[in-house]
Amino acid sequence: MIEATRLDEPLRVTAINDRAAFAALQPEWDALVQRTRDEPFYRHAFLRVWMDNFAPRTPLRILTARGVDGRLVAALPLLEARTTLYGVPVRELSATANAHSCRFDLLAESPVEAANALLDHLRADASWDVLRLTDVPEGGNGWALHQAAEAAGLPVGRWESLQSPFLPLPSTLGELTARLHSKFKANLRRRWRKLEEKGKVTFQRIDGGPGLAAALEEGFALERSGWKGERGTAIAQDAATRGFYSELARVASYAQALRLYFLRVDGRAVAFHFALVHQGRCLLLKPGYDESLKECSPGQLLMERVIDDCVKQGLKEFDFLGPDMIWKRDWTDQVRVHTWLYAFRASTFGRALRAAKFQWAPKAKETVRRWRH
Repeated sequence: MIEATRLDEPLRVTAINDRAAFAALQPEWDALVQRTRDEPFYRHAFLRVWMDNFAPRTPLRILTARGVDGRLVAALPLLEARTTLYGVPVRELSATANAHSCRFDLLAESPVEAANALLDHLRADASWDVLRLTDVPEGGNGWALHQAAEAAGLPVGRWESLQSPFLPLPSTLGELTARLHSKFKANLRRRWRKLEEKGKVTFQRIDGGPGLAAALEEGFALERSGWKGERGTAIAQDAATRGFYSELARVASYAQALRLYFLRVDGRAVAFHFALVHQGRCLLLKPGYDESLKECSPGQLLMERVIDDCVKQGLKEFDFLGPDMIWKRDWTDQVRVHTWLYAFRASTFGRALRAAKFQWAPKAKETVRRWRH
C-alpha cells in the first residue's frame, strides 16, 4: 500500500494494489455504495467479477479515502496500464470498466472534498501520464474530480460517449400504453398476431435456481445467432465476456437481483433479456432475439411483457443502458448522458497528450471527412 497524508487534509488517501486487500474491503465498500450512489455497477461484487474476468493480471490502483475516524468515505477503482495514445507510449490510470460495465463513477460521501484529496494524491505521484474515467453519468461524482483537476491547472478533456434511454414506470401498464404512439401500438398488435401464427407464445422469467446455467447457455446462443455473432461481439464468442456474465448471473441470483426473461414459440426461445433489478429499477444489460423472425419483432414483444412484469413488481424505472437506439426510443424519449473524463499530468508531455487527443486528432478527422466528401 502507498499512503499520502497531508497535515491540513482531513482525508487520508491510500492506493490499494493488492487484490486480497480489495476483497477485504467488501463490507465497507458496499456500505459506502449504499450511502452514496447505490447502483449495482459500483458494488464490490460487480467490480470483483469484472476484474477477475476482464483484468485478471492487470495491476490495480484502487484509491480509497478515510476520514479522521478511519471510516471509508470515498473510493475510486482504477487500473494501471502501459498503453499508447496515437502511437506514443503513455502510462494510464483507467476506470475498472468497459462496455459491459454500463457506467462508472467515483464513490464519495462528499464529492468535492474527496476529489480534492484524491487529486492531491495523484499530483504527488509521478507514475502516470493520463487518468481516464469512462461512462461517468451526468451529475456523477467523477465530474467533481474532473473539475478539481481543471481548477488545479491540469490539462483536461471530455468526450460524450452514451445517451442511454430510460423509462419511468407508471403504476399500471395501461398508463404507459396510453403514452405510446398509436402507430407503435398498432404495430405491436400486428406483430403479436404474426408471432402467434407460428406457434404457442409463452413468456418466462428466471431468477435463479438449478436451471440457471442451462437458461444462460440458451440466452447466449440466441444472442450469438444474430448480427452480434456475425461481428464477433456476442457473449459466447469471448471467454472473458462469457465468464463475466455467467459469474455475474450467479452472484446476482444469490442476491435475488437477477432477471432472465425469455419469449418462446412452442418452447423455443425467440427473444432474451439479461437484466438486474436494484432499488426499484430494472437494468437491461444484454438483449437478444431470433433475427429470422424479425418481421415479428420478437425483441419488442418481449419488451412489452418485461415492462408489464416490472410494473407488477412495483418497479419505478426501466433502464435500457448502453447506446441510444431506435427500438429503445419507441418506448421513451428520456436519456442519461454519459461522458469519458480525462485528466493529464501538468507537464509539457501531459499538455501535448491533451492537445493530440482533443485538438489535433479531431482536426485531422474533420479534414479527412471533408476530403472524402
